[in-house]
Amino acid sequence: MKTILISNDDGVLGPGILATKQALEGIANTVVVAPQENNSAVGRKVNIMKHMYLDKYELADGSEAYGLSGTPADSVNVGVNYVCDEKPDLVVTGINPGINISRLQITTSGTVCAALEAVGLGVPAIACSLFLDDDCFKQDEEGNWYVDTDYSFAQEILAKVVKKVLDEGLPEGVDLFNLNIPSKPSSDKIKITTLADRMLDFNILERVDDDGNDTVMNVPQLVEDYEEGTDGYCLLVERRPSLTPLSVSFGGKISNLEDWEF
Repeated sequence: MKTILISNDDGVLGPGILATKQALEGIANTVVVAPQENNSAVGRKVNIMKHMYLDKYELADGSEAYGLSGTPADSVNVGVNYVCDEKPDLVVTGINPGINISRLQITTSGTVCAALEAVGLGVPAIACSLFLDDDCFKQDEEGNWYVDTDYSFAQEILAKVVKKVLDEGLPEGVDLFNLNIPSKPSSDKIKITTLADRMLDFNILERVDDDGNDTVMNVPQLVEDYEEGTDGYCLLVERRPSLTPLSVSFGGKISNLEDWEF
C-alpha cells in the first residue's frame, strides 16, 4: 500500500489535518507530521542548525500524529527524511481553513510552500485549501471567535484528486497541484485553472499598542474581480473546486536580456 505524508500550517491539532487524514486513510497509509503551533503565512521558512522538538500527539479520533516545533516546510522535511520509513509516494498539505490562490500570494502560504518543500525532496505534492464564507466565523459565549465549517465536501474532492495522482502520477511539467474548494459549491465538477494575479490588497493602518507605542498593521482585503479561467474566478464566482497545476521553475526569459550590457 502506498504512503501519504500529511502536513499543514495550522498546527497538528487543527481540524483540517484530521479531516485530511480521515479522507485519505482508506486510500493509502497516512503519516501526519505538522507544526505544533499555527504557522500561517510563514511561506517556506526553514530552521537551519536549530534544535527542534518532535513529539507524539493524539488526534481527536485517537490516532497518532507528530508535532514539530518548526515550520510547515520543516515538518515536511522531517516527515520525509526522518519519520517515514521510506520516501512517501505523495505529500498532501491541508485541508487549510482559508483559500490560497493567485501568483502573488501563494508563496506566503505555509500550506502551499510545505508542498513546494516536498517537491524539492523529490516527492509529488498537493496543497488543499477550503474557502470560508462569512457564516463560518462564529463567537462563543465569552465572545471569542472560532471557525465552524463542514469539511465533508472538501474531503470528497481531495480524495478524488489524490486517487488520480496516485494512480496516474502528475502530468509532465507539473510539480504539484494547488487545490482550492468552495464551502458552498454550485458544482462538484473540478475545473483546471491558472493562477490569478493577486488574492489580497493590503491597507496599512496606524495603531497604538497597549504600552502607548506607535505601530503599523497589515490589513488584508480579499480581491473581488478575477479573470475567467483563473483560480479566483472558478472558486469565488463559479463556486467550483479549482485545481491549479504549478511548477517550481521561477526562471524568466533569458532571451529578453540579449541586449543587456554591464
